[in-house]
Amino acid sequence: MIDDEQKPDETPLEQDETDPPAGPVEEEGPSSSQAAGEEPTPTPPADEAPAVEPRPVAEKAEKAEEKKKDVIPGADLEPIAVEPEERPRSAEEQARLEAEEEERAKREAALAGEAEEPRAKSRRAPAKMEGDAHYLATGKRKTSIARVTLTPGKGKIEVNRRALEEFFPRPLHQTTVRQPLAASGYEKSVDVKVRVHGGGISGQAGAVRHGIARALTEVDPELRGELKRRGFLTRDARAKERRKAGLKKARKRPQFSKR
Repeated sequence: MIDDEQKPDETPLEQDETDPPAGPVEEEGPSSSQAAGEEPTPTPPADEAPAVEPRPVAEKAEKAEEKKKDVIPGADLEPIAVEPEERPRSAEEQARLEAEEEERAKREAALAGEAEEPRAKSRRAPAKMEGDAHYLATGKRKTSIARVTLTPGKGKIEVNRRALEEFFPRPLHQTTVRQPLAASGYEKSVDVKVRVHGGGISGQAGAVRHGIARALTEVDPELRGELKRRGFLTRDARAKERRKAGLKKARKRPQFSKR
């Protein structure tokens, strides 16, 4: 009997790593494609990874971002036209504007050589006045005071014993004085005598208009609504503010000097 020590090891020996595999080994040689005459495709090195082409979606997003950077914010918005709110005009301002428009129309007609259009007649006929009737009223504007006397007549206006055209050479002031008479229809049926003092030429014209309008309400009380609507009966209290002590003008102060 063979001793156990001499028995061969039943476990198979581990295959050496250097030994060739047990299966059939293909012989190294040219592949079928090389055999056909085609050049082999070079394999890229392992370190260099193949470049990934950018997707079209990503390109569009980048272009959109670039456009947004170039465009000014809010450039695509349409501007909103905001109209300034007009301040309501007072009766005095409306009367002054009407006088300026009438005078401008007269000048344009005179330059064009056209005959002056007849004035719009009043809706009511002038009230009958007695031969010796006198209607007195006082008008004021700024620092001017005018005492007006209306008598039956043919439309003559006398200011400080002088004709209207002589005392008020400017056509605008003449139109201002005649406004209440033209609006009420008494322009050719009464004579006006005025004593005015104080203020300047513009203030005196406004004072005369105010006094004539007040006198017309004494002649015909029903004219009050129309004259009031036109602003002829309103006492325009606007005046130049007085100068204060220590100031150059009403509110202008001298320049401050530290030293």
